[in-house]
Amino acid sequence: MKTLDKYVAKSFITGYFIAFMVLIGLCIVIDLFVNIDEFAEQTGTVAVMKNILSYYGAQCALYFRDLAAMITVLAAVFSLGKMTKNNELIAVMASGVSLKRVIAPIIFLSALFTGLLVIDQELIIPRLANKLVRSQDYDPSKGDAYSIWFMSDRNGSLICAPLYSEKTETMENPAIILRKEGKELDEWVVTGKIKANNAVYNHDKKRWDLDNGVKTMLDIDSSANQRKLPQVSTVAYFTTDVTPDQIPLRRQESYKAMLSSAQLANMANQETKIKDQAELISQQNFRITDPVINMIMLMIALPVLVCRDPKAMKPAIMKSFAITALCFLITFGCKMVSTEQFIFDRIWPELWAWLPILIFFPIAIIEIDSMKT
Repeated sequence: MKTLDKYVAKSFITGYFIAFMVLIGLCIVIDLFVNIDEFAEQTGTVAVMKNILSYYGAQCALYFRDLAAMITVLAAVFSLGKMTKNNELIAVMASGVSLKRVIAPIIFLSALFTGLLVIDQELIIPRLANKLVRSQDYDPSKGDAYSIWFMSDRNGSLICAPLYSEKTETMENPAIILRKEGKELDEWVVTGKIKANNAVYNHDKKRWDLDNGVKTMLDIDSSANQRKLPQVSTVAYFTTDVTPDQIPLRRQESYKAMLSSAQLANMANQETKIKDQAELISQQNFRITDPVINMIMLMIALPVLVCRDPKAMKPAIMKSFAITALCFLITFGCKMVSTEQFIFDRIWPELWAWLPILIFFPIAIIEIDSMKT
């Protein structure tokens, strides 16, 4: 590695670290300022501080996922702005080195940091998913307790419970509606139900052990005149993919965004509803396109930031941020409409995932090619 590469790389890494600390810290401070009363519900200063550290330690994974592109652009602004202020780019050009060669270490390091984004999305967030959905007033010593209504598993069954305790992993008075796929698309047929006094999760056998469980099966295959009475029997357990780790996650509207690509693929093979399938396909495609879009944002911003006149640096920074913000907003808008019947009354999850790349990748190529070096 040449001396120039080391200098640019060091400047960019320093800027990346500063941008990371500032943006992530800003998110933490704003959220803490708004929700400080929720944390204060616990007794004892030590318990409150421990809960704050635990909560935001996990939330940093989400903050980094959402701000990774902006952190990279800010790091580029820091490193190139410093070189422009000190008239170093003019000296580099006078020595016969192209400015494209100057930004090469930044692009290389940005690709490596994009790999951190992939690791965060595919490995860290799925493992922390059950912690990421907890509220600010969560008390680890007591655990959360809430109701569960019509939570679907991979077999199509709907799980209901007036009260579920996270600490004891117990459902009180659970009612499970058993279903199977019908003849029509997106059609489910109720085949029976299971009721019990309590359901406690058995980690060894990976099932819910039922207290006084009663299973009622309906005769749905016979004609209306030949149907038999419901068959009632006792049942000791219920096997499902809805585990104690999954329950807090599935209660959230956007829980699919916290799953890994492998988990999304597994769910896509099980889901039958068109809306659910579209959401899963959208998530799978955005997992591929998000790192590419982050690199495109940088490639658009870099040619604007490489200016030789210090007086032109402020307009260049504003222009780069405007283009980056436009790309970010269009990507966000595509995620919002990716599961809607927006064009020709059809759902196009793949189109919306790749649309920002189709729009901004040619712009990035033009910007790089037209850069004055």
